[in-house]
Amino acid sequence: MILEVPSNPGHSVILCDSVNLPLLGTAGSRHYGRDRSRSRGGGMVPVLPGLYVGGAESCSSSKALEAAGVMAVLTVDAEEPPPVPGLQSLYIRALDEPGADLLSRLDECAAFIGAARAGGGAVLVRCQAGVSRSVAVVTAYLMKTQGLGWEEAYAAVRAAKPDAEVNPGFQRQLKLYEAMGCVVDSSSALYKQHRLQVLTERFSDLQDLPQEVFAVDPTNTHQTPNTEVLYRCRKCRRALFRSSSILSHMEGSGPTAFAHKRITESMHLRGSGPAKCTSYFIEPVQWMEPALLGVTEGQLLCPKCTSKLGSFSWWGEQCSCGHWVTPAFQIHKSRVDEARTLSVGNFPAAKT
Repeated sequence: MILEVPSNPGHSVILCDSVNLPLLGTAGSRHYGRDRSRSRGGGMVPVLPGLYVGGAESCSSSKALEAAGVMAVLTVDAEEPPPVPGLQSLYIRALDEPGADLLSRLDECAAFIGAARAGGGAVLVRCQAGVSRSVAVVTAYLMKTQGLGWEEAYAAVRAAKPDAEVNPGFQRQLKLYEAMGCVVDSSSALYKQHRLQVLTERFSDLQDLPQEVFAVDPTNTHQTPNTEVLYRCRKCRRALFRSSSILSHMEGSGPTAFAHKRITESMHLRGSGPAKCTSYFIEPVQWMEPALLGVTEGQLLCPKCTSKLGSFSWWGEQCSCGHWVTPAFQIHKSRVDEARTLSVGNFPAAKT
């Protein structure tokens, strides 16, 4: 079925909904927009048939929830609220801060919403104020299920809830979600960069580094896939990292480009390409862990021969092309060699 959501004057956003639920306000886009702007059940606002967004007070009236057909509640907040009797629930812990990570949970949220709606019930997505975290989750759901870009989806939610205001950090994450095809891909360079940036935001509070941020040491596996390039120490030939660990960045404008730039879907990403880049910026690899613990910056040495390979800084470093990368794990190209489509087993065994 087709759902027309008013956006800018003279324009409409078309939502194609595959769930067989009754349409809301089908007497024209103007009438539908007016209906959607009304709060229901202590702040609940319908965004799609069977999908509501609201604040903490949205669950204050069990009668309103029942009247709206709400069968499931998804809460995004700093603290988990008491469960609502008789309703399915999913809790996502997230502060309403630009550095908070919501991206990693968007697929899980979409699956929860989709399952409840497919079962014929309605879903309420709520956060404390009902303007940022819950709106970001609903926006991501529209992106994933309706084929909308993040700006179109956000506009559709704001048409329903004019006070919606997703914080800048979550907006960046929605852009990344769109760039990844609305799928959280942990192997994506974009996602790896996001995960490292989130870690940087809370680095001072960390006791240990999460193991999932480290790429597998290539000496711990039998071979390198034929689609990847293996990089090894130029001096001792020790395998160091694979091409899949390289985190691409935009080419900067030279020494004057000191400003921190965030990756967006519109950027033209560069990996080993531009001649101006004399280093590889990579994700942390397991052999780096001892050097990274408890310090914010330092040198990266070959774990076998201890020759200097590069440096790292959790606060960022500038590439020779001018781009500022945060955090930065920098390997100088002059210190490594490429070994294309060759298995690690073809090289002398490395001892750490």
